[in-house]
Amino acid sequence: MIQLTVSAPGKLMLLGEHSVVYNRPCLVTAVDHRLQAKLTKLNNKKLAINAPDLDLNNYNKSLSQLGKGNIPKAAQFVEIATKNFQDKYGLDFGLSISTSSQFKASFGFGSSSAAAVCTIKGLAELTGVKLSKREVFDLSYKTVLDVQGVGSGFDVAAAVYGGTLYFVTGGKTIESIQARQGRSFHEVHGVKGETLSELQLVVGYTGTKGNTATIVKELAERSKKNRTMTTFIYDTITDLVNRGRKSLEQQDWQSFGDLMRINHGLLVQLGVSTEKLDELVSSALIAGAYGAKLSGAGGGDCMIALTSSETKRNVEKAIIQAKGELINIHTSAPGVQLELCQR
Repeated sequence: MIQLTVSAPGKLMLLGEHSVVYNRPCLVTAVDHRLQAKLTKLNNKKLAINAPDLDLNNYNKSLSQLGKGNIPKAAQFVEIATKNFQDKYGLDFGLSISTSSQFKASFGFGSSSAAAVCTIKGLAELTGVKLSKREVFDLSYKTVLDVQGVGSGFDVAAAVYGGTLYFVTGGKTIESIQARQGRSFHEVHGVKGETLSELQLVVGYTGTKGNTATIVKELAERSKKNRTMTTFIYDTITDLVNRGRKSLEQQDWQSFGDLMRINHGLLVQLGVSTEKLDELVSSALIAGAYGAKLSGAGGGDCMIALTSSETKRNVEKAIIQAKGELINIHTSAPGVQLELCQR
């Protein structure tokens, strides 16, 4: 019996929500809360899926029936990822896949995409198929589109590549962001600097789960009534993303924070923020954050605040006082990786 464990990180959007769905760039960072998938090779022609975190236990299906009939929501991304791999590369054995996560699915950290990525990577390892990161991305992204119909793929890219990325819709561009060599902004201005990998983010969860696919589709319908305004907002967000990339490379946190504030205001105009998200963002800014904004599709889920080491604790207290749930994370986490293989 061959058994292996694969893990992939969650993600947080830094700049570029919603506009990234429409052939525009975004900035996304992988976080160290990971989803694990344990894959076991079986001597049959069935797929068994267990996801205790999502109350899915002992779900079984014949390999010949993958993608057909009723598929429980908790099994969709793993089953369709397995089907897509089977259709492209073949699969002559059964397997059991069990997933577990270090973060709640309600946090909006991209658990579904991470599950698809882990499944594709794990199947490649089990079958001996050599897949590049790009090939893992492409098949995982296809899975996301097959399941939910919409999606830009930035969460898939974060799960595959890790780090902090500049990403354009559908993976047209996937580039890792690195701090520029030489004297940083902080050194030039006589302020102690921090490396890009130590981006000081405070994350606050609203307590409410947003449905990404639904929010994206509803926004698309609303946008039809005022295409000119929506296009202007998306173009402005694109400019923020491109300026934000330079700020990250220069480690200019104040400038990046300013861009976050503007981005949040534009998302409010698009109607995807909520009263609770706005309250947490405002509380973080009052407490001294460089910038703060919702992160993800909106409608609930999480907000993020960029802080200095000195202001981080005050911002955390402010979010707690505003009745947000703090989520401790580290940014620029490694992408999908094989953790254990037993033969």
